Amino acid sequence: MPDFFFRNMKNRTEQLKAFERLLDIMDELREKCPWDRKQTFQSLKHLTIEEVYELNDAISDENNEEIKKELGDLLLHIVFYSKIGSETQSFDIADVCNEICEKLIVRHPHIYGDVEAADENAVKENWEKIKLKEGNKSVLSGVPKSLPAIIKAFRIQDKVKGVGFDWSDKRDVWEKVEEELNEFKAEEIAGNKEKQVEEFGDVLFALINYARFCDINPEEALNKTNNKFIRRFTQMEELIKNDYKVLGDLSLKELDVYWNNVKKKEVN
Repeated sequence: MPDFFFRNMKNRTEQLKAFERLLDIMDELREKCPWDRKQTFQSLKHLTIEEVYELNDAISDENNEEIKKELGDLLLHIVFYSKIGSETQSFDIADVCNEICEKLIVRHPHIYGDVEAADENAVKENWEKIKLKEGNKSVLSGVPKSLPAIIKAFRIQDKVKGVGFDWSDKRDVWEKVEEELNEFKAEEIAGNKEKQVEEFGDVLFALINYARFCDINPEEALNKTNNKFIRRFTQMEELIKNDYKVLGDLSLKELDVYWNNVKKKEVN
């Protein structure tokens, strides 16, 4: 057996002990803490979303210490939901673990069965076909309704790719982007606001599709641009403040001078 297997086995007792400690603490908090005792699925869900975004920030910053902390916060939420579920005898943490274990086994027949999968794409194709056999009415039924729009579009495109509904040539995808841009401009000239909104959505969907063909995560790309703009704008504010000027009193031409100075400093 590989060395990593024995290393993991050596730590398994310690890992299980740590997880049991968390379960014990959750039991105690649910019994004795007024705040923890009051929580429900509904009251926790917005906090869970916040924790996921904080984990995303830590991963984007490549901060392992923060990743560890945020994973702990997310794990607490999983244990919390499971504790609440056990109180109504709906499910408990064992049910949660067993459910995901069974799903992983069923959806990895190339590991636990006799199906062959030569690469990542083959695995993803098998995954989508298995989910349809499990009773999903559509390949897209697994896409959460509340996902942010860019992530949702990316997931939709990735999922239909898994069943072969995809462009074969990257150049055709870019032609689609240009086609959608032209259609948007036509509606803008025509002054049809409702159609403009529709066509602008098509432009974004096509651009996200092209990003996928370039192996670019559009959500990450836009986040980087947002962070870059925030960084540059705050530096510009600082420069203006150092010159004893007021941001709102400056013309766009004057602001452009400061903006370009910030960009030059970054290049240098």
